[in-house]
Amino acid sequence: MSVSSQFIKDSFPNINNDISEYVDSVLETSADEFENDDDVYEAIGEVLHEVETDKTEDDIREICGKIFAMLRPDHAATNGEVQQNGGGTLHKMLNAPVQLGELVEENSAETGVDNPNSIWLKSSDDVNRNVDSKKVERAQELAMKKQAKRENKDTKPANVYKSCEATASQVISKKDNRAEASGNNNTKDIHIENFDISYGERMLIQGADVTLVYGRRYGFVGRNGLGKTTVLKMISSKQLFIPSHISVLHVEQEVVGDDTRAIDSVLESDTVRESLLAEEKELNRKISAGEDQTGEASTRLNAVYSELEAIDASKAPSRAAVILAGLGFTADMQARATKTFSGGWRMRLALARALFSKPDLLLLDEPTNMLDMQAIIWLERYMQTWPSTALVVSHDRNFLDEICTDILHLHSQKITVYRGNYTEFHTTMVEKLKAQQREYESQMEYRKHVQEFIDKFRYNAKRASMVQSRIKMLEKLPKLEPVITEGTVTLKFPEVEKLSPPIMVLSEVSFKYENTDRIIFSNVDLSATMESRICIVGENGAGKSTLLKIVMDKLAPTKGTRSVHRNLKFGYFTQHFVDQLDLEVSPLELMAKEFPGKKSEEYRRMLGQFGVSGDLALQQIDSLSGGQKSRVAFAILTGHQPNFLILDEPTNHLDIETIEALGHALTNYKGGVVLVSHDERLLKMVCQELWVCSKGKVYSLEGGLDAYRKIVEQEMSLL
Repeated sequence: MSVSSQFIKDSFPNINNDISEYVDSVLETSADEFENDDDVYEAIGEVLHEVETDKTEDDIREICGKIFAMLRPDHAATNGEVQQNGGGTLHKMLNAPVQLGELVEENSAETGVDNPNSIWLKSSDDVNRNVDSKKVERAQELAMKKQAKRENKDTKPANVYKSCEATASQVISKKDNRAEASGNNNTKDIHIENFDISYGERMLIQGADVTLVYGRRYGFVGRNGLGKTTVLKMISSKQLFIPSHISVLHVEQEVVGDDTRAIDSVLESDTVRESLLAEEKELNRKISAGEDQTGEASTRLNAVYSELEAIDASKAPSRAAVILAGLGFTADMQARATKTFSGGWRMRLALARALFSKPDLLLLDEPTNMLDMQAIIWLERYMQTWPSTALVVSHDRNFLDEICTDILHLHSQKITVYRGNYTEFHTTMVEKLKAQQREYESQMEYRKHVQEFIDKFRYNAKRASMVQSRIKMLEKLPKLEPVITEGTVTLKFPEVEKLSPPIMVLSEVSFKYENTDRIIFSNVDLSATMESRICIVGENGAGKSTLLKIVMDKLAPTKGTRSVHRNLKFGYFTQHFVDQLDLEVSPLELMAKEFPGKKSEEYRRMLGQFGVSGDLALQQIDSLSGGQKSRVAFAILTGHQPNFLILDEPTNHLDIETIEALGHALTNYKGGVVLVSHDERLLKMVCQELWVCSKGKVYSLEGGLDAYRKIVEQEMSLL
């Protein structure tokens, strides 16, 4: 360890190894370039300030001056101090001006020897001729670099992260190539063999094989960030081989709105019909303009009419309207632009497009996100009779139980297929892992027993042949891999102080938006305490989010009163949490922006409470999965130390294990909770009081979620 390194550690006892190594490397590589202690301060001063904020700038500059003296003792010797050969110093006080040239002449007269190389006896021309021009150029280059460094000191690159994108590679068999080339491949079964998928430099899936049998409905499950959504995108973009005669439609997580009308958006999903209509329009233009001299346009136009008739193109608008009406769209809503709809309605619109086009392979990514219970029940029933193949990414256990015939489980860069719905898959997987663990332990015990025999009789001549045979037997045994199990997910909300009741009370509250006659709800009388676990359900647009905003005083009630405890501090998690995050930075940098002044270890601790740890905390947020972004948002939420949580659809994008962990964390939380969700598993874990927001009313329902589901099913049966 260098003297300067030890000096820094003595001066800053709290410095960690990473910062210490960084400072040492800076001093080692730049020592020859330091001209004074200001250069040292410029290089490492800010870093040392962050290590101990108690030290003033003068303290840091003094330390930098001592470091400079250690690194460049030749430059640090000043104030008349002259180094002697013996290692000591001679101090000499100058009482009168000294002419160095005269001293040299006197010295020459005394010794009788002239020194022609003395710089004091040379003329200026002689001196200039003996200057090393290369050294001068080098010094100028170093000076320019230092100046540029000072000018760019505060400039940061726009993006310090590597641009990452998902890529897929696949080895396609000769059999598939021949079948595709022949044009006679009519099978609807899909075989995706020997494929890899990576995201940037990270391998997501390696050497996977998937077979999708026509007519079966596959649930696709696995932890957040493993690549489920990426697989669906690779299939829909045909980066993974899908026979050309198989139609594929991908319903994405969040549909982007634009000026297209809702019914037109559904009609446009039938690309065959749209292309035929566009061709019909162009052919009619040519014929009207007299450009059809050969009659080919007329012949083709007749063929187009036949194809349109074969697919019932004339009935398409009415069929699209029926599907939209079944999903809750009124006639006025069908004529509105897609950008005017909320997230829940856009999801219904995306589902309508899929159901209208009837693809051979339907890809659904989190279809229950932002759907109300009525729509979820309707979708469950519809998907149970879906005639073609479906591949569904979902973290709603109840939904997967209702619709799935098979489960694809993504883990350890592999995809494993299980028969049955999610509950059957979970039971089978747990038993399989237990059996593998028993087999592993049995094999390890057997190998240990054999090895003990070998070690005991290795040098026994009488048993040499037996020892050798057992050694060969051990060498021939297959390599034994330990059973890989996914770690448990644990979420933890911070401790809070108890508040004495009343905490929050709504008394005869009514609300309607300005310039409208529609009353969202009226005469609401509800209250909450620090022990409350309140769950709010109701159809989309009934006013659940509006009620939450009144609770948090973001909206004032039109009528009635709202009263809360003066020390109540809300933590609000919204549906569109991604819009609130800066996607250009890492989670660690985002925490530093939200909570400046803390140490990096504290930011990591806050993120680690929600499973964002290790390299994940250093990745760009834009590259994280939806569930990982949710965890970052939770870390920010709890960092503000709320004592009452308001959660609006918190399960969107979270994997099943994290939803379970969220349920346990909310149960153990010491503050109050108001939860808007349609995830039945989470509601059953958390809910102690159920509020129903429907048809202009908000009321507490006895019997909980099961009673509400029965009410919804009865209403749907009457439609």
